[in-house]
Amino acid sequence: MPTIIGLDPGLRHTGWGIVKTTGNSLKYVAHGVISPATKFDFATRLKLLYQDLQSVISEYKPDEAAVEETFVNMNASSTLKLGMARGVVLLVPAQQGLKVAEYATNSVKKTVVGVGHATKDQVAMMVERLLYGCKGIKEDAADALAVAICHVHTSSIENKWKSCA
Repeated sequence: MPTIIGLDPGLRHTGWGIVKTTGNSLKYVAHGVISPATKFDFATRLKLLYQDLQSVISEYKPDEAAVEETFVNMNASSTLKLGMARGVVLLVPAQQGLKVAEYATNSVKKTVVGVGHATKDQVAMMVERLLYGCKGIKEDAADALAVAICHVHTSSIENKWKSCA
């Protein structure tokens, strides 16, 4: 039963969600949001993100990680800072020896909701419907669980194609 951690990177809020797969079914395990306090300087916030993400991975011991690609906005400084937070989110599971897959936001939304430009509320609602026992989740954690769901479905399709080749 492979365990997947989905990650939605952010400097203010990084969502994470854990699912297990059994054949074609998904089982909800846990979710959360890492939110380093804004009172700290940038380097300290990155360090706290790193440490907290290490703790989550150590506790749940996922087999693979899936990370959502970030949206690039018009503010170059904000984009650069978000890129650094995303680097931490990619680094931590890789350091733990996990295979790390990346998915575009529209692909995640299309896989989970059926529409590439779905709202965050629509994503959260579908995640709650797809994962029994997952209720009242925050947007960042819902997005992370959606990334994990996308990874499971995408990996399943890729494996079926490989077996046909």
